[in-house]
Amino acid sequence: MSPNAGESRVDWQELTDVTQGRPFVVERVRLADNGIAVEGRFDPPQLAQLGADDQVFVAAFVRAHGSIKEMERIFGVSYPTIKSRLKRIAEQLDFVDTAPPPTGSDVIDRLQRGEISAQEALAELERTR
Repeated sequence: MSPNAGESRVDWQELTDVTQGRPFVVERVRLADNGIAVEGRFDPPQLAQLGADDQVFVAAFVRAHGSIKEMERIFGVSYPTIKSRLKRIAEQLDFVDTAPPPTGSDVIDRLQRGEISAQEALAELERTR
């Protein structure tokens, strides 16, 4: 992306250095290919809110296909150090519940199909309250 007259391009890492882990919002986005700008209030993705070192660590973890052994080799540190850092990073992220609790109608449907007993249905319905 080439900057327009009077604008300078800021590297994402520079932005994370400036914010020093404090929350921030993006108020203007310009599309690189056609110069269209959109203004508003945009929360950056959670990974973008991590510090630059943690972003590099997460990218390395993905490239290593989640192999802690490979991370030990790349960073030259021990298994507990990798696990500790992963835990610290994970605590900064909100996770999407990929298995939300069933709705009442889901439970009733499963009961009608004979997939669960009446007792199991009652227990699940209690949990959905």
